[in-house]
Amino acid sequence: MKAAVLRGVREQEIEEIDIDDPKSKEVLIKVSAAGVCHSDLHFYNGTWHGGFPMVLGHESAGIVEKVGKDVTYVKPGDHVITCLSTFCGHCEDCITGRMVLCAEPEVNRLPTEPPRLHKRDEYLRQFARLGSFAEYMLIHEHSLVKIREDMPLDRAALIGCGVTTGVGAALNTARIDPGSTVAVIGCGGVGLSVVNGAMIGGASRIIAVDMLDSKLELAREFGATDVVNASETDAVEAVKELTDGGVHYSFEAIGLKVAAEQAFQMLRRGGTATVIGMIPPPQMVEVLGADFLQEKRIQGSSMGSNRFRVDMPRYVEFYLQGRLHLDQLISQRIKLDQINEAFEILETGDIARSVITFD
Repeated sequence: MKAAVLRGVREQEIEEIDIDDPKSKEVLIKVSAAGVCHSDLHFYNGTWHGGFPMVLGHESAGIVEKVGKDVTYVKPGDHVITCLSTFCGHCEDCITGRMVLCAEPEVNRLPTEPPRLHKRDEYLRQFARLGSFAEYMLIHEHSLVKIREDMPLDRAALIGCGVTTGVGAALNTARIDPGSTVAVIGCGGVGLSVVNGAMIGGASRIIAVDMLDSKLELAREFGATDVVNASETDAVEAVKELTDGGVHYSFEAIGLKVAAEQAFQMLRRGGTATVIGMIPPPQMVEVLGADFLQEKRIQGSSMGSNRFRVDMPRYVEFYLQGRLHLDQLISQRIKLDQINEAFEILETGDIARSVITFD
């Protein structure tokens, strides 16, 4: 099959590789669509480091081609969304309802077993146990969720990461209160999904912060009531002025130290800042210690604190009801051999999402 293989920083080419047959609890998926996400970009450009060679891609949807032994959840022909929050189902995190934090290794193949992906004798890693920049994926059955067949798969793919991360940060991690005020720093795919989630959650005022007017205008379509161009004004002061002292909830959706600090600074008393972006190590986030006396909080969010087999079908329903705006998230549809160009465009910050579609 064809796949985009990353062999070093910015060294990615389309290659013919081999994929194994599904073993126990594994599912072979024919990929229909895959979003090009900032998390992939971080590894493509070396901001974060992973092992090479690797097949990137994790925001995807497709159709089940074949299942291995002991798979009972799906069958060939089922439409599915993949998710990097693979869960075992029995560790402490799973049984206490925090499946997104599961880190059990049993969902991987053993070192003594043949790899899921390889090129002749060369082992290829799967990013986030997925690797969706390929015509097929071989994954654990706990890395996917079955969805209704009338959901368009190119839009369903976006639910696989960015939408679940953003909407979930608002509804699951922060659990915003109806009528509350919200600020969102960064209006890429994740930030726009936070705005959408805050609207679904009933926020009375949603302030979108970005440095591009085009993204701020898009944020209005997703539910933002106010916008702040951080290239023209002090974003913290602007948010405080709009809300008479600060917001109840703020969200950092870029992955920058300064943005995380600004998210904390724009809170009102008792407010909560949620950091979603991947701030690369060894950077440290600094906040004013005295602010904790006002019961301000700062917290992280992993993939929207999802329970993806519950959340993702709900997001599908939201989309089909017209409440979740997925069509506007897709900036362009491309083919697999355009993946490197998509990364270069994503780095400029000018678009929300490129989606790879497969025939």
